[in-house]
Amino acid sequence: MPEDVFDPETPESSDEENFAELFESYMSEQPDLRVGDRISGEIIAIGDQNIFINTGTKTDGVVDKAEFLNDDQGLDLEKGDKLELYVVAIGDGEIRLSKSISGAGGDRLLYDAFQSRIPVEGRVTEKCKGGFRVSLMKKTAFCPISQMDTRYVENEDEYVGQSLNFLITKFEQRGRNIVVSRRDLLVQEQEAAKKEFFANASAEDVVEGKVAAIKPYGVFVEIVPGLEGMAHISELAWSRVGHPGEIFTVGDPVTAKIIDINKETGKIALSVRQVSADPWETVHQKFKVGDKTEGKVTRCADFGAFVEIAPGIEGLVHISEMSYLKRIIRAEDVVSPGDVVAVTIKDIDAENKRVSLSIKEAEGDPWLNIRQKYQIGQVYTGRIEKKEGFGYFIFLEPGIVGLLPKSKINNAPNAAEIEKLKTDDSISVKVEEIDTTQRKITLAAEGEAQDWKKFAPSSQPAASGAMGDLGAKLQSALKQKNQQ
Repeated sequence: MPEDVFDPETPESSDEENFAELFESYMSEQPDLRVGDRISGEIIAIGDQNIFINTGTKTDGVVDKAEFLNDDQGLDLEKGDKLELYVVAIGDGEIRLSKSISGAGGDRLLYDAFQSRIPVEGRVTEKCKGGFRVSLMKKTAFCPISQMDTRYVENEDEYVGQSLNFLITKFEQRGRNIVVSRRDLLVQEQEAAKKEFFANASAEDVVEGKVAAIKPYGVFVEIVPGLEGMAHISELAWSRVGHPGEIFTVGDPVTAKIIDINKETGKIALSVRQVSADPWETVHQKFKVGDKTEGKVTRCADFGAFVEIAPGIEGLVHISEMSYLKRIIRAEDVVSPGDVVAVTIKDIDAENKRVSLSIKEAEGDPWLNIRQKYQIGQVYTGRIEKKEGFGYFIFLEPGIVGLLPKSKINNAPNAAEIEKLKTDDSISVKVEEIDTTQRKITLAAEGEAQDWKKFAPSSQPAASGAMGDLGAKLQSALKQKNQQ
């Protein structure tokens, strides 16, 4: 046999057959992709115009880099990131990918997008009766208002001018009658997001969201599109919350902890306050007995007022601790919710989350230095606060009221003038007695004739009448006798 004649029985022929079998086996193991398939691929390279994706087949995918540029024309992606993409074209040794079908362009793909339910990017050009007009690859489609979003559309203008992804739900007359739905696409995406969330989430996880709705009993927080959890009013803050609207508005970003999750019913209970530490755990580091501080009155009760001295730390001012100046019957007579008051801390019970507070001690006890301010026998000017049958109550200063007894008024040289005085009139009084234990001051009228000898003249004129003359003569005779 000539040397250059190929012999199928030679080892070389056998090796080629084995290689062919291996190649055929390799090709049979590669997954088949079709236009419209959605794949999850890892970025293997980033070029000037394209991003190259590992499709899981022997052929890498290519997606236009421009689809991922941000507002500053920058790219927030890097090698190794995973992308969810659609197969929009296969041929010429490449697999063309896109975030949506419009990324690859071409009117011919609209019908394929309709049949394969591939998202198509369109621009909302204007409002119209019953919905919106949407431009899709130089064709005009109609989106019913009910299909624009999963929520009720209150402001139609906010959608006009936006470029959004849609699903084609009707494709007739060779593209002259196209109806699209964004809602259907959002529902698909939301269901996928929910599924992924419930697959990975568990109690104690901290999640980010935004306030979707506010109710008297709490707030609903959108964790992922279409999935909401509820934070009860008691879990919104360590401080007492009257209404959730006091601290949140719709759209506010929220960080919350999952305190309960039911994957079967889809219900999620959240806590906003548990994201931060319980302030009662560090109350002794912030305050100690005897400290004077300020707080905000949160509510009033029959027995006193509650005052928040720090976020989440609320204490009670009993009505007996409200004033040295007068007897308090109702807390509302002294303070109202929202008032900022000075308080002194009397007791801290961190275990039971209780703090006893005093307003009157913070203001100071006017009786503490009463003997230095008022001297026995000295005259002071006061104001008649109240007139009673047994005497007058005289206001000397806030918290200091003395009693001018009726007997002291009667003994005064100007008793008649004092009797004519009215409530709130000024009066000069003399301090007679101070009882700090009973918190009482006894007063006398200025110029009162308490001791008649003190006010009697040193020499008195002779009394008129016969007995007066006789007495004078007897005294004169006795005086002369004693001198002899």
